[in-house]
Amino acid sequence: MTYTYYKQDSFKIRRWAITKLLIACLFCTFIVACFVALSPITKVVEECECPSGKVSAVVREQKVSDGARTQASASKHKLAVLVPYRDRFEELLEFAPYIHKFLNKQDVNHHIYVLNQVDRYRFNRASLINVGFHESSKDCDYIAMHDVDLLPMNPHLSYQYPASRPFHVAAPKLHPRYHYPTFVGGILLIKREDFKRVNGMSNKYWGWGLEDDEFYVRLKEAGLNVSRPTNISTGSEDTFRHLHDRDRRKRDMTKCFNQRAVTRRRDRQTGLLDVSYTIKSVYEMVIDSAPVTILNIELRCNKTLTPWCECEESQKTDISNKGSFKKPDAKTL
Repeated sequence: MTYTYYKQDSFKIRRWAITKLLIACLFCTFIVACFVALSPITKVVEECECPSGKVSAVVREQKVSDGARTQASASKHKLAVLVPYRDRFEELLEFAPYIHKFLNKQDVNHHIYVLNQVDRYRFNRASLINVGFHESSKDCDYIAMHDVDLLPMNPHLSYQYPASRPFHVAAPKLHPRYHYPTFVGGILLIKREDFKRVNGMSNKYWGWGLEDDEFYVRLKEAGLNVSRPTNISTGSEDTFRHLHDRDRRKRDMTKCFNQRAVTRRRDRQTGLLDVSYTIKSVYEMVIDSAPVTILNIELRCNKTLTPWCECEESQKTDISNKGSFKKPDAKTL
């Protein structure tokens, strides 16, 4: 009996000792946890030098797919690239993916609109741009009037939103062919409200040339001075690539009726508000990763106002001798 009681007492003693040890451990853990919870962490945060710029850059790079950035990192402004077009398929195949990648590298939110003239009349670049302005998405708050045969090669040529004034990307000192000071053709960026302000472009220019010179005078009369790229290290030989083949695709420089006289004066009759057209069809395409909207446009001609939208042989005045054709200055217009 003595042995049995001794064994039971020993077991109770050990159990009580273990219980006290567990209680002590729990109490110590509670004290440490309270100390950590109440200790300041401001210093730890302040000493963490997190390179936020580098982190965001990495995030943007992760969004790149096939050389194209998503629009999440792009500007809040959106550009409508308006490309007047007719029978230039080879140039279009090269232009669309090239300009798409070029603009993505600048994080320019954009969409390309190919303005394909499908009627029987002579080519009318200015009217097509007026149509493109009407038909491009209203969430595009500025446009690029962009020739299909002109590719920017210098990455410092900015296509960003022209907040203060129209921006002429293809400046005279940089363009491969045209160097007179009032030239605003090739590539011009302009806000939608400024394009409306001057009533767009004249609709009188059927055939090649002079519509951009008339537009320059519209801008000047409205007090919209044109800005151009600065600090560009390249020149007229290596800033742009000009795709136009003059032998295969001759310019329509024919003049008929009184076209020569009328188109060298400021047009105060026509513009954005009265361009007459029909959209025959619309196609959404992807050309080598570049989303493109093709607008098949049928222009209408007021033959009383501009009978030279069609030139019969009997009315033609051939000025194909390029040496006899000169661009007018602003005073002429």
